[in-house]
Amino acid sequence: MKHILVVATGGTIASVPAESGLHPGLTGRELVALVPQAADVCNVDVVQPMNIDSSNMRPSDWLRIARVIEDSYGDYDGFVVMHGTDTMAYTAAALSYLIQGSPKPIVLTGSQQPMAAPFTDAKLNLYDSLLYASDDASSDVCIVFAGKVIAGTRARKQRTMSFNAFVSCNYPELAYVRGRRIVRPAGLSARTSQEPTFYHHLDDRVVALKLTPGFNPAIFEVLMPGCSAVVLETFGIGGIPEYADHSFENTVSAWLHSGRKLVLTTQVPEEGLDLGVYEVGRAYANRPGILRGGDMSIEALVAKTMWALGQATDVAEVDRLFYKTVNHDRLE
Repeated sequence: MKHILVVATGGTIASVPAESGLHPGLTGRELVALVPQAADVCNVDVVQPMNIDSSNMRPSDWLRIARVIEDSYGDYDGFVVMHGTDTMAYTAAALSYLIQGSPKPIVLTGSQQPMAAPFTDAKLNLYDSLLYASDDASSDVCIVFAGKVIAGTRARKQRTMSFNAFVSCNYPELAYVRGRRIVRPAGLSARTSQEPTFYHHLDDRVVALKLTPGFNPAIFEVLMPGCSAVVLETFGIGGIPEYADHSFENTVSAWLHSGRKLVLTTQVPEEGLDLGVYEVGRAYANRPGILRGGDMSIEALVAKTMWALGQATDVAEVDRLFYKTVNHDRLE
């Protein structure tokens, strides 16, 4: 029987009602005890590095979770991270970059209703995650939620209340959990045999902005003192304003000339970015300092930019790391 480490971090799954609203109150051990069927799937140990609402999750916490997994990696067959849903996609992406090429599964899960709620999805999500983490063909970082297995770099929370909260952005689901069966689409079942690579640094001075009509580019000047990079969600397939006073272009130029990075993506959830289609995007297609997000999710872009800048200061090396495919995060 496989030996799985559950890393409990809080979130809705651990929440209990209080006068001020739901807050994490159950421990990881209490949560696992409420799913006794898990004993038929695997042996479970539990660690609790934090017990927080995932709205309070920060890059330093991603590093803590990754360190827990690294320190325990040789002792377990797989890992399940119980996490709040609101920032789960960010954490899944971050762990994909901090722990690359893992032959052992690192599964994130949580729930839309607390474990103690009468009609909760928590028990099935935790059970499915332990089942998937115990399967011989499972590997790398993923989210298991509502019977779907999504690559850690491709998940997005799409719904605030429904149990099927997460979708896979621009990439097929890795597998489905059906009862006690793992169903894997053809061509997506390969398991890596290499040793994982662990990373220990992130540059958290990365912010995401969304273009809106009349967007004031002066925000870049405000951000300069505290930011290394901006991930900018453009219009459509890559539309960027060309104001008559050239204020947008001039501000972006000043940002780039300061040595900071600009990551361009689209605010449209599906099909990705192409700066070569419209005149309003072509001026930015090949400018030094600009990184193109392709069909990556905003969650993965934020985490990957933090990771790339955390590993290198050389411009060419940052670019190489950014465009390197990690855990299915961008199409080859």
